[in-house]
Amino acid sequence: MIYPTARAVGLAAAGIPVAMAVALVAPQDWLIGPTWVLTVFALALIDAGVSPRRRRVRMTLTVPSALPSNAKDGEAVVDIAFERGAPGTVQVSVEANDRLLVDPQRAHGKTHDGGARLRFHLTPVRRGRGLIPRVWARWRGPLGLTWKQLSDPTDREVALTLDIRGVKDEAVRLFSRNTLTGARMQRDLGGGSEFHALRDFQTGMDRRTIDWKRSARHGALLAKEFRAERNHTVMLVLDTGRLMCEPIAGAPRIDHALNAALLLAFVSLKAGDRVGLFAFDAKPRVAAAALSGTHAFAHLQQLTSQIDYSPEETNFTLGLTQLNASLRRRSLLVVFTDFADATSAELMLENVGRLLSQHLVLFVVMRDEELEALERHPPETPEDVSRAAVAAALAQARDIVIERVRRLGAHVVEAPVANLGPELLSRYLELKRRDLL
Repeated sequence: MIYPTARAVGLAAAGIPVAMAVALVAPQDWLIGPTWVLTVFALALIDAGVSPRRRRVRMTLTVPSALPSNAKDGEAVVDIAFERGAPGTVQVSVEANDRLLVDPQRAHGKTHDGGARLRFHLTPVRRGRGLIPRVWARWRGPLGLTWKQLSDPTDREVALTLDIRGVKDEAVRLFSRNTLTGARMQRDLGGGSEFHALRDFQTGMDRRTIDWKRSARHGALLAKEFRAERNHTVMLVLDTGRLMCEPIAGAPRIDHALNAALLLAFVSLKAGDRVGLFAFDAKPRVAAAALSGTHAFAHLQQLTSQIDYSPEETNFTLGLTQLNASLRRRSLLVVFTDFADATSAELMLENVGRLLSQHLVLFVVMRDEELEALERHPPETPEDVSRAAVAAALAQARDIVIERVRRLGAHVVEAPVANLGPELLSRYLELKRRDLL
């Protein structure tokens, strides 16, 4: 695109009063006005002709593949190179969707050696997918009469993830207290079914662990030592429907669930298990097969940016049925969800029964402390009594659903938001020690 600068418009406009004055004083010289405008137009054409052509300009955008949702140091770099005749300065603008703030909106840079590098600060607004569909650049001709504008469709995506620095710190702190590997392996010995080593039989040990053949060969009682099994499949199942997107403790429930899920994923991968991810609302949104190794954590982190905030009701029948069909071996299904009432949870309970026939299911539910505070608040007005009665009814309905889930045979973690991750991790380690996987 080529269009006139403010200088060209000003020069053309400056000829109007001159033309009017000439028309009043010497009407026979009225052509001076149009000649002035045509001269400015001709100079603008010459300016555009000698300015660098757009097809001989290359732009390169460099952005991070992922940014934490509270990042302050994200940066986008635009490199622009002119084959020849580079202008003195260039202006660049980066277009982004509503998940990213770009500062400055327009950057000015001087060219050096036929090119320029301009930097932009990227600030995530919230978790999700940050899109940068295109980059704009423009420069003036040598006479400063025309702009040449270039639009480069980049279609770049930045995964706006949760801040995992706190997740990793918390995981390391809790994992060091319940270590599954290394020098403190002894804590998990004897609690699993995977053979670890032979040791001398000591008084008080279970006699069923004695290896009679090797004891006879060595002439001393030897006992088998076991440890918690590894290479289990842990599926993180996230309900992303309307209820899970409502705020609690200053953030949507789904964000709290993702924090706890990433904490569990980090520890599970460290422990040698395989971790996958499945998210659904009215229909499945994200489905990732279980992966092993600590390198898989970065992949899981990237996947969380694809989980959006949904206004739709959760379809447990479709979501859990498709999840069950995709699993080929017994797995630990960690389901992050919320219950509104017994009626809305009825379909969920029917499908949970099918999952329990083959898998171990662990439900993770956040305690609604605001609801509990309303229930406990001393009534001072009739409105307080009404609120307390409604809160008590809702809390009772939640308790009924949770109790029904337990009776089906599923495990339940119900904890305040602040303790959700540690409580979940503690239950996971307990299930491993009890060899329930």
